[in-house]
Amino acid sequence: MKPARPNLAHERACMSEGALLVCGVDEVGRGPLAGPVTAAAVILPARGIPRGLDDSKKLAAAERERLAARIMACADWAVAHASVAEIAQLNIYHASHLAMCRAVAALKSRPCVVLVDGNRIPAALGLPARAIVGGDAQSLSIAAASIVAKVVRDRIMVDLAQQHPGYGWDRNMGYPTPTHRRALAELGPTPLHRMGFAAIHKILCPAENSTD
Repeated sequence: MKPARPNLAHERACMSEGALLVCGVDEVGRGPLAGPVTAAAVILPARGIPRGLDDSKKLAAAERERLAARIMACADWAVAHASVAEIAQLNIYHASHLAMCRAVAALKSRPCVVLVDGNRIPAALGLPARAIVGGDAQSLSIAAASIVAKVVRDRIMVDLAQQHPGYGWDRNMGYPTPTHRRALAELGPTPLHRMGFAAIHKILCPAENSTD
């Protein structure tokens, strides 16, 4: 049996209650050691929704790029970020919610309902919303947002890799791969590293984590 793919059930449920525009929002980049956290918001068109939308983590990079281009051509979409400084100030959880709120606010149209991937609704969203755990695997709008957010953030990290060579950000996107960890230990942190993350502290200060 093939695994279930995202569909419009959640969007249609909202519309049955009177919503005219339903937006999906998702974020990427909570786990990396470097770079911004990025969110996308997408209102899919009534017709002509690209086929093959799915949780971005289930798609190959080339397929994500192809679908992102189609989403951007047919949908109302927006991308926003929370910076490394904001992550340090707010923590990654609240910074992710900040990016989500910014993305929704940047849409051309104001949605009636926002479908949020996760189990919490950002407190500052200011719109009716529903939290959906695993939403990127259930809702087509959230799946589309996950694809756009992933593609845009990956492009940012590829560009940043040229400015900060040696960390492999063009391949690991800032996630804590062995290559990234080794470079961090050998080259030290950049201004784009999330210095408040415990994983970075353990890499830079191994003696403090010794059990001897």
